[in-house]
Amino acid sequence: MPTPEPVPLPLSEHYKHNPHQTFYEAVGGEDTFRAIVHNFYQQMRSDDLIGPMYPHDDWEGAEDRLRWFLAQYWGGPQTFSQERGHPRLRMRHAHFSIGEQEAKRWLELMDNAIATIDEDTLSPVHRAAMREHMTRVAHMLINRH
Repeated sequence: MPTPEPVPLPLSEHYKHNPHQTFYEAVGGEDTFRAIVHNFYQQMRSDDLIGPMYPHDDWEGAEDRLRWFLAQYWGGPQTFSQERGHPRLRMRHAHFSIGEQEAKRWLELMDNAIATIDEDTLSPVHRAAMREHMTRVAHMLINRH
């Protein structure tokens, strides 16, 4: 029996026609990631559940670090690694008590931030890929059951 051809994912179709373009570039680069992270932290400042986990005396630094991390993950500049070393997400978040409720809230705020980006910049396919990644990361960081 012949092996069936793999069904291409919609995102792979985009990159078939743009093989040298990174996800980061495809969604608008620095401007898009700056907007997502800024909108996320605007919500975080007043969030009663997970807001207290963030450094209230270093909101700007927190924004920089998340923006650097996301940009690097999606094919942008390697600023996070240059400034902070290996991401080691679980280790960096181990001192926070993160359960299902906190992960769900983080995703809710991130979804709200991503939703502020128009579809011409962040297509439904790119949006879904980003949401899938954010979901994996949020669940990976759960350390309290």
